[in-house]
Amino acid sequence: MKYTSTFHDINYSKALIADLKAETHKDRHYHFMEFCGGHTHSIFRFGLESILPDQIKMIHGPGCPVCVLPIGRLDMAIKLAQEKNIILCSYGDMMRVPGSKKTSLLHEKAKGADVRMVYSCLETIQIAQENPEQEVVFFAIGFETTTPPTAVVLKQAESLGLKNFSVFCNHVLTPSAIQNILESRDVRELDSVPLDGFVGPGHVSAVIGSQPFEFFAQEYQKPVAIAGFEAGDLLEAVLMLVRQVNEGRHEVENAYPRLVTREGNIKAKQLVAETFELRKVFEWRGLGQVPYSALRIKAQFENFDAETKFQMQPISSPDHKGCECGTILRGLKLPTECKLFGKLCTPEYPVGSCMVSHEGACAAYFRYATHLNK
Repeated sequence: MKYTSTFHDINYSKALIADLKAETHKDRHYHFMEFCGGHTHSIFRFGLESILPDQIKMIHGPGCPVCVLPIGRLDMAIKLAQEKNIILCSYGDMMRVPGSKKTSLLHEKAKGADVRMVYSCLETIQIAQENPEQEVVFFAIGFETTTPPTAVVLKQAESLGLKNFSVFCNHVLTPSAIQNILESRDVRELDSVPLDGFVGPGHVSAVIGSQPFEFFAQEYQKPVAIAGFEAGDLLEAVLMLVRQVNEGRHEVENAYPRLVTREGNIKAKQLVAETFELRKVFEWRGLGQVPYSALRIKAQFENFDAETKFQMQPISSPDHKGCECGTILRGLKLPTECKLFGKLCTPEYPVGSCMVSHEGACAAYFRYATHLNK
């Protein structure tokens, strides 16, 4: 606890707030994107939106793996779940996301499909062992944080010689998404998403390290400050960004050294490299087709690749009419600017994925609406 107690200390946070107010220039505005959806929820949970100086605006990025998965990929999973003799295993958030035909994995489960929520992908191996007469498919999603565990189950399935287990891989990569945002017309030409810097994702950086973000600081001259998830972590990261902007610097700074190093988790990265390779292109909700932004299972493990095993065909499905998830994920709109927010779209009856996920911006706004006074 000695490593986190400081970041829980209200006096430490007060000191950071005082420094921010003193060092924020009154005649300029600062626009920082927190890429990670976990950071978005922490910002509202701690009421930081109402505490930060008025000159500082936080922009919510696409760092929610449930939110960025396009409806077509979810439709593929739903179609698989509808097949006989298949057990589809999924993390909880994905089960409630609506597909294109007003259904979801949870709805399919209610209609009789064998869809099971798992807390750990390791549970899927046990399910496959206990049900040798059925095909077990793990619906794998997530950024670099959840990719190493999927690599572990692939290697474990191979070592056990499981014939009835496979993975529907939807793992995506954070740096590619950041580059897509920086290269977008909204940022480069229209300036509709002004960006002065990024709050770097903490959990992702614990795996890949801070080094991959140096490219953005050098090539695009955008400062990055990697943050944890306590109030003190985030305030320290924002203060780092303000100082860099004021001094005309563009570097990668680490406000989360208790967990993040420059090199990251070398063993985890090695596991991923052994089991996955880059896809040439992958669709993201809101960002469209993003080159080299996702992973696929290597040929060595193709017997455990559900897309190959079941000859899954790509499905292209449009977003729901009226849902602004795509524009919210690009930082173009706030959740409250969606006409469905809090009316037709609520956490209990979501229309879009941003309202479903515990990392979604819409869910954060809905849950912590009392802090929206800026």
